[in-house]
Amino acid sequence: MQLGGGAETPTPPFGRLRRFMNLITMDERLEWIEPDGLGGFASGTATGVRTRRYHALLLASTKPPAGRFVLVNGMEAWIERSGARHALSTQHYAPDVRHPDGASRIVAFEHEPWPTWMYRLVDGSEITQELIVPRGQPVTLLSWRMHDAPSDTFLHVRPLLSGRDIHSTHHENSAFRFDALREDSFVIWQPYPGVPAFAATSNGDYLHDPAWYRNFLYTEERARGLDAVEDLAAPGTFRFDLSKGEAVLILFANTPGLPAPDAIPEAETWAARLRFVERMRRARFDSRLHRAADAYLVQRGKGRSIIAGYPWFGDWGRDTFIALRGLCLATGRLREAGDILLQCAGRISEGMLPNRFAESDDVPEFNSVDAALWFVIAADEWLEAMQRAGRRVSARDRKRLDDAIAAILVGHTAGTRFGIRMDEDGLLAAGEPGVQLTWMDAKAGDHVITPRIGKPVEIQALWLNALHIGAKRNADWTQLLQRGRASFVQRFRHDDGWLFDVVDADHVRGRIDVSFRPNQIFAVGGLPFALLEGPDACRVVDAVEQRLLTPIGLRTLAPDEPDYVGRYEGGIAQRDGAYHQGTVWPWLLGPFVDAWLRARHGRESAKAEARERFLAPLLRHLDDAGLGHISEIADGDAPHTPRGCPFQAWSVGEALRIVQLLEDGDA
Repeated sequence: MQLGGGAETPTPPFGRLRRFMNLITMDERLEWIEPDGLGGFASGTATGVRTRRYHALLLASTKPPAGRFVLVNGMEAWIERSGARHALSTQHYAPDVRHPDGASRIVAFEHEPWPTWMYRLVDGSEITQELIVPRGQPVTLLSWRMHDAPSDTFLHVRPLLSGRDIHSTHHENSAFRFDALREDSFVIWQPYPGVPAFAATSNGDYLHDPAWYRNFLYTEERARGLDAVEDLAAPGTFRFDLSKGEAVLILFANTPGLPAPDAIPEAETWAARLRFVERMRRARFDSRLHRAADAYLVQRGKGRSIIAGYPWFGDWGRDTFIALRGLCLATGRLREAGDILLQCAGRISEGMLPNRFAESDDVPEFNSVDAALWFVIAADEWLEAMQRAGRRVSARDRKRLDDAIAAILVGHTAGTRFGIRMDEDGLLAAGEPGVQLTWMDAKAGDHVITPRIGKPVEIQALWLNALHIGAKRNADWTQLLQRGRASFVQRFRHDDGWLFDVVDADHVRGRIDVSFRPNQIFAVGGLPFALLEGPDACRVVDAVEQRLLTPIGLRTLAPDEPDYVGRYEGGIAQRDGAYHQGTVWPWLLGPFVDAWLRARHGRESAKAEARERFLAPLLRHLDDAGLGHISEIADGDAPHTPRGCPFQAWSVGEALRIVQLLEDGDA
């Protein structure tokens, strides 16, 4: 573990912190996240009130990026002075009780360069709290400062623990081990067998005082129809004399890569090093979006991967290759992109790539018709980016990617799992009852919401792009490409100029799904090879803009369609039913802006208009939900409330691709 060194850089003055009015009621939906690069993270809200089961101060991955355990869920914190107690934390308890009143003392919050709160006591005294998670370490640094603190001013911090799986909730039980092993300035816990041991080091005193805190209520989980009540264990309290200076509490998990406690310096020294290294690292990013992109690049084994979204997603095949184009290629992170692509090239099976790995093991799931096709796109774009950058690709690595591309094309041409096969018209058919294969993959129990069996429009765009890439390497693919493109132009166009969503639906020749969906945009933008050009492409772009465009993305179904659902809310079944039936997806704005610019021949005037009309509203969303990031989805109906995962990789990735297109890319 590299801790670095050097003098601490001063904290920005309070005047630069974000000032909020009525913080509890207005900004509890504002969430922050601090990933550790291994799959673990710390996360919470601007008010400090935990609203999700995933909000935690220390969440570590035992098998990066999987095997994630919530170790320290939260804390109670308060100031004691002259016999009076002043809370710095607030909990939400069932049925609907908030206690104590610490959030009411927050007068400022900022999430750059890391989450920082300022509390003000009734006498005007101000306490600054910081939270930092260093890259590549399952560590959380917490610190508190009070300027000119009187000699009788003490801070008390009581960690709230669970040691549970990331997706579960914890409840009072007799098996929880409260006992703490104390070694010098360290306190070590291991609440259950098989759960990573974790520790705290501080410049304060620890008093062991076991207790259960019961019935925490997570309002976001309740709104999602999930288990929303939890009990947490509190083994003891840390006490700090603020008149002696900064209070430091460092939480860390005993996972591979972290040294033993006797190899870690004292708390204040470690905190200074962590703060210095992280400030320098974060300052290197070109923008907030570039820094957000870094959060999704994680370790997997000895290689790299991309987390699809925080706080609950893992690394998925389709999401990885879509997001990689923006997170890595648009930002010049070519080494990371190459590591990911070369690692995935070795996972091809019957022409397919896994769409996801189970959290508990490495058993792959192949339920995706497009993951391998997105890989072909990303691999070819990476090779071209390396060439433009003047960087060498070894003959071995180039052959590995070329062989992978060929294997995917051969597998899909001959036929593979789930009825995926090239049909006689050169287009790609796919699908079986009960299996969801496209990115519109919602499933409620055994019911697939949008099965899209047959020949979905974006799958044809991906397939023909893959053939186009294959033809650059082997001319034998050219004839199939020409046949498929001719069939596409003939079979997908509606009389009004837009494109059908699925042809040969349910594998019935001539049956058409005429639902107006955003998938058609990939035929004219977002991919290297456009299937339609000129007036035909313009008509598609205009129709999509008129019926699907919102300020932060495209709706998944036009509002005038009978199955349209304008709000993504309710229990699991209701939300799954709305997921692709009108819900807005920000990542789709990337291919739309690309298509919109192509229709205007990439003129500078068009780029200027796109910056104002499309990019500016999207960037404003960086302050709407997941701070500094872009959400997974939003309501189709105005005001397009952000929903779903508040930190989404392909949403951030496509925003970065838009920035590249509008600044220096060719439309």
